[in-house]
Amino acid sequence: MGHPFPIREIARQAGLSEATVDRVLNGRGGVRESTAQEVRRAIADLDRQRTQVRLVGRTFMVDIVMQAPERFTTAIRAALEAELPSLHPAVLRSRFHFRETGPVGELVRTLDRIARRGSQGVILKAPDVPEVTAAVGRLEAAGIPVVTLVTDLPTSARRAYVGIDDRAAGATAAYLTGQWLGDRPGNILTSLSSGFFRNEEEREMGFRSAMRARHPERTLVEIAEGQGLDATQYDLVRAALERDPDIRAVYSIGGGNIATLRAFEDLGRECAVFVAHDLDHDNTRLLREHRLSAVLHHDLRQDVREACHTVMRAHDALPPAGPTPPSAIQVVTPYNMPPQAAGV
Repeated sequence: MGHPFPIREIARQAGLSEATVDRVLNGRGGVRESTAQEVRRAIADLDRQRTQVRLVGRTFMVDIVMQAPERFTTAIRAALEAELPSLHPAVLRSRFHFRETGPVGELVRTLDRIARRGSQGVILKAPDVPEVTAAVGRLEAAGIPVVTLVTDLPTSARRAYVGIDDRAAGATAAYLTGQWLGDRPGNILTSLSSGFFRNEEEREMGFRSAMRARHPERTLVEIAEGQGLDATQYDLVRAALERDPDIRAVYSIGGGNIATLRAFEDLGRECAVFVAHDLDHDNTRLLREHRLSAVLHHDLRQDVREACHTVMRAHDALPPAGPTPPSAIQVVTPYNMPPQAAGV
């Protein structure tokens, strides 16, 4: 397994002992395949971050823990690694703990392992449930600052939340949808990946409140728990369309938009207005193809930079700052794509 990194660096990146890493690298056996995969992932992470590894400066090892579809975690990883040079002279190294779905207990065990092993900080996207809130408290008690990203845990001990004002985003989506539907009749499908993510709940509340005020005649049809995954999203959307022949628009709060559009197409139904969130790979392509009306976007690079700065402030590596303001919401159409989406 060729690599240019010292065993000590690989062990730190993987969160394993040097002896275990040595056994994996030299093929001496007695190591589970999952552990060997962790070593390979650590080497791949180090290779992407190699411009940081050789720098001289204060080093911060930060764990990124997220439950989200792969298309979103891929965008987060790319945003973070693009921002690493901007943090000089500090050196920030990152370990990634990503999963698309799964029981809360597994997520809590990941957070507790980090608390035992040690870290300079955790950047977290997780469901707002008591077990996760308690785990955040244990991390903070261990001296590990936690920053929630994209979705908040407001009753936890986290240091800060970095992301948009989700109620305002939902109200913006309602305004756009109502304007574009105009006088045409039709109901609106609202789609959440899960009711346990605070950001999605806030978006839905903002959307519902604005629609009730501006267009009380519209019926909102809600689906949830598709986890933003195409396989589960398709069945949920198709069932909703079969139950309600008047659905003509979609506000996609939690993703799975390729599957949503496929369900409309398979039933021969028109989706007159489709407002989504985040310029990930799928949404960028759908927007270019004019299959989405608009995407509510926020700059992930700016968000991860602010999250990293918050971790650094917790260690007195940066001067104190005031409360973190919400990220700016951009309404992106096929005609005003931001430069960073050009290569997607």
